[in-house]
Amino acid sequence: MGIERKFFIQKQYEQSEEWKQVKDIADSLHDYLLMASTQKELNENNIPGAGSQMIEKVITPFAESIGFSSQKNDLFKEYKVSKLRPDYYLELSETGIIIEVERGQTTQNNAALKDLWKTHICDEADHLFLFVPVILKQNATGRVQGRPFNETVNRLSTFFEERNYTNVRSVFIFGY
Repeated sequence: MGIERKFFIQKQYEQSEEWKQVKDIADSLHDYLLMASTQKELNENNIPGAGSQMIEKVITPFAESIGFSSQKNDLFKEYKVSKLRPDYYLELSETGIIIEVERGQTTQNNAALKDLWKTHICDEADHLFLFVPVILKQNATGRVQGRPFNETVNRLSTFFEERNYTNVRSVFIFGY
């Protein structure tokens, strides 16, 4: 299975330099995901019973090579939920990008919505890169348990209708 990608951007940022920088970073991640060797690793690790950490280990080397740091502490220190950490974080000039990697809990436990919320309350990030399975198989029968990519796109798209804007300026959803 290939890689899918969908993004949402608030209209007022579409022509900004910040958006161009964020999009360039997303494009480089997308190019990495499209490599045959990366797709092979993703397919080998996106199996029933596997956790998101299995997918993270595929993404980690490239994310770190372009400046993301893993499990950045203190991004939420002003909140009662200060122990929250993103999977990866990249500081930009006046904002930042959070990467969250999901697998089985993407839509079943609303993890994608929690990831959007996490970005929303983060003073140092206004952009979210979210990695989710295109198809979720949770047991050895191979039966499809869900389609997290499409469900996540549908759920998060509503936050990018002008009347529903939050302070999350953009979201890239990568389906693996």
